[in-house]
Amino acid sequence: MTINSHFICDVLIVGSGAAGLTVALRLAPHCKVLVLSKGRVKESATFYAQGGIAAVFDETDSIESHIEDTLIAGAGICDSQAVSFVARHARSCVEWLIQQGVMFDTHTESGGESRYHLTREGGHSHRRILHAADATGKAVQTSLVEQALAHPNIHIIEHCQAIDLILSETEHTPKQAQGVKALNRDTGEIEVYHAKSVILATGGASRVYQYTTNPDIASGDGIAMAWRAGCRVANLEFNQFHPTALYHPLARNFLLTEALRGEGALLKRPNGTRFMPEIDERAELAPRDIVTRAIDSEMKRLDADCMYLDISHKSPEFILQHFPNIYQKLMELGIDLTKEAVPIVPAAHYTCGGVVVDERGRTDIERLYAIGEVSYTGLHGANRMASNSLLECLVYGWSAAEDILKHLPDADLTKPLTTETAASAEYRDEQAILQHSSNELRILMWNYVGIVRSDLSLANALRRVLLLQQEIVAHCQHFRPSSQLLGLRDQIQVAELIVRCAMLRKESRGLHYSLDYPPSKTPTTTDTGPSILTPVP
Repeated sequence: MTINSHFICDVLIVGSGAAGLTVALRLAPHCKVLVLSKGRVKESATFYAQGGIAAVFDETDSIESHIEDTLIAGAGICDSQAVSFVARHARSCVEWLIQQGVMFDTHTESGGESRYHLTREGGHSHRRILHAADATGKAVQTSLVEQALAHPNIHIIEHCQAIDLILSETEHTPKQAQGVKALNRDTGEIEVYHAKSVILATGGASRVYQYTTNPDIASGDGIAMAWRAGCRVANLEFNQFHPTALYHPLARNFLLTEALRGEGALLKRPNGTRFMPEIDERAELAPRDIVTRAIDSEMKRLDADCMYLDISHKSPEFILQHFPNIYQKLMELGIDLTKEAVPIVPAAHYTCGGVVVDERGRTDIERLYAIGEVSYTGLHGANRMASNSLLECLVYGWSAAEDILKHLPDADLTKPLTTETAASAEYRDEQAILQHSSNELRILMWNYVGIVRSDLSLANALRRVLLLQQEIVAHCQHFRPSSQLLGLRDQIQVAELIVRCAMLRKESRGLHYSLDYPPSKTPTTTDTGPSILTPVP
């Protein structure tokens, strides 16, 4: 299969979620921007985010409190400068988002003044979560997509899957990003995109796990591409498992927002008794890692398929006002949120580590940026605090755009590089073979590198992942390039990186819990720093 299309632009953005579209809209008044969307432009993790965006809007709250809460949730290994940077720019970036048309929920106070309704989620000491009912991500993604589609300097190409970065390197200049090679998923053709700057905004890698709240496109491709190009990665052992994903055979990937517990929902055993007060003084409002392990522990102790989340003690009017979309979805499945507890299990939800970047989203490669869940900024540390993720997209989308615009006039493009021809062989049973490998990977990651790990389970996981890597090399030689093949290649690469990061951390901290290093032996005040992996040239 040969390459027959070349495209050139000022800035190329891989990914069309909150991070990618934010930086696109920030750049568009000044240059030509091309956005590659792996699926439909609305099909991103952002669209499915229910909770909200954290920012200080209440007089009783403070930026210092937001910083302190984030540092506590991060279990001692956040980058304090990154946390301060994000918290101090939070309000201005959220106000920019409001200017793009996002309508956050408001309420009228006794004096008749209308103010934003702020909710509270796990780890936060104040109400500081702006939200649009229980579908904030949908509101954000819809508004950003509308603005991007309407802008003459933004061109969005859907169903385009990035394969690898295109780099230039000479004797006198360091390695620079020049574009990407991509698969057009509609035509099956390989296309080449060249740009003065490239931004990875591809999201996380939770699809490497058997159970996840993420859409199928969250295969870690941006992390894998950056690693193959020579970028460092860090903290990939800290994969956040959302504590409350719906346990139902007909509702794969559906999560029940943190805001439910923020508004009083209780976690219960199958017999109706609570268990969180026995585990943490913050009960249901403890950070997600604590809540997730508690649910996992109770399920194993009782040999139960699931636990339950119950907000039925609140009035139906309250529930319908705050959680209309969740209520409707559950009713379609025969579950009445106003009258009964909802069956839940933990599921892989958010990648706290990623490609190492600085305050401007710059990676180790010149002219290559990474923003959003694909990146490691130091904000989340060992555990992401609820509703800091969309905020990170907004702040680093702004800061990366500022840096790109500062250097764009000095950037130039080399002549389009020739790229190798892909293998043309094709087997009829390709799909079945790849699906089997994908299922094997996701099950072994869930069982060996899941909520609770050990040195032995990690060693077993690494051995099996390396075998899968050998198989994928053979697949790439014999199968035609396809979305499934490329996605599996990236998933296996990121799975290896997750395991290697986990093997570096000889402690239990935050989202990484090891039976060989119980918390009683982990000094909670020690800053052990990030687990950084560096590619071998």
